[in-house]
Amino acid sequence: MNTINRLNPTGLVLSGGGARGAYQVGVLRGVANVLKRAGMLVPDMPSPFTVLAGTSAGAINSGALACQSDNFEKGLNLLEEVWRNIQAQQVYKADVVSVFGSGARWLSALSLGWLIARKHRYKPRSFLNNEPLRELLSRVVDVSRISLMMQEGYLHALAISAFSYTAGQHVTFYQAGFEVHPWTRSQRLAVPSIIGEEHMLASASIPFVFPARPIICQGREEFFGDGAMRHSAPISPAIHMGAKKIMIIGVGRMLEPQYVSLSPPAYPSIAAIGGHALNSIFLDTLSSDIERLKRINRTVGLLPTEQRPASGLSQIEALVIAPSERIDEIASRHVAALPKSIRGFLRTLGADDAKGGALASYLLFERDFTREIMDLGQRDAQAQANEIESFFAL
Repeated sequence: MNTINRLNPTGLVLSGGGARGAYQVGVLRGVANVLKRAGMLVPDMPSPFTVLAGTSAGAINSGALACQSDNFEKGLNLLEEVWRNIQAQQVYKADVVSVFGSGARWLSALSLGWLIARKHRYKPRSFLNNEPLRELLSRVVDVSRISLMMQEGYLHALAISAFSYTAGQHVTFYQAGFEVHPWTRSQRLAVPSIIGEEHMLASASIPFVFPARPIICQGREEFFGDGAMRHSAPISPAIHMGAKKIMIIGVGRMLEPQYVSLSPPAYPSIAAIGGHALNSIFLDTLSSDIERLKRINRTVGLLPTEQRPASGLSQIEALVIAPSERIDEIASRHVAALPKSIRGFLRTLGADDAKGGALASYLLFERDFTREIMDLGQRDAQAQANEIESFFAL
């Protein structure tokens, strides 16, 4: 019987993507099933991941797993229960008054901005109010256990990424059970912190859709939004925190088949443009970083063994699992599951057709959609069963 190597720090990188985050939980369930069948995972076993790095929805999933690092199955079961039964109103206010109240303020600001600026009356902050997410987060993530898991050796480090609207730079907040020197790169830096709910809420604040969150960063208050923005190297936090091999779960584009339209081209709707914009924020940087990691691994492999330490580079084993089907298309089949107020708002943007599925997919916190992509995640993990066993084996 094989066993999981917990002495070789294993990282888990979970990217962003709103409701697409359900796919990550499906993959993790698939991974757990593979390891169980191989005899590598038993009940009440600690998590095989000792270094966690999450962004946006991945930040919340990472936080939930981190606080249950002493019992991987328990943490995974909790995430599955939430995502399989989730409803939009658990994440954002979906009643007519809230949705159209926010929409009216935006329309007023856009059409009468000059007058509003003079009167100082309306300052819209976001399209939707995601305050309900705080209550859901408090039920899923017990942040007090993060430090405990590190003290007991089940968790080495946790990183949550967010973007500072105040400073215009990307910040990775990290907490570790050992000394990790902060790192700084162009337009991004790492800040040692005690990870709390505000870090996760800020990281999951989709630009324009959800409001920014205030966080004390390096001694001053700054407003932070979704960590996927300007996150040019989403794999790097796990490497900086000591991971020697990393499982990366994407939520789109890398393995999805290309969309081919048989209809004559039409002018893109606002929803289609918005969907592509969000895709570029949430999906493209991870793909680019994976390509960069592969190039570095090939480069290091060409160096003589004695010269590798001087290069400052090291080979990182990576296992990538990403959707084999287009999540945009899956979302387009479930738009009707959204609350009427959200459907009405998105319909004005053209998000009720197949081309609007990308935009809708980020807001489809409804169980019909999340269950389907969770099932897809399980299938995609099962398709890589041999690679998963090899990745976790001694």
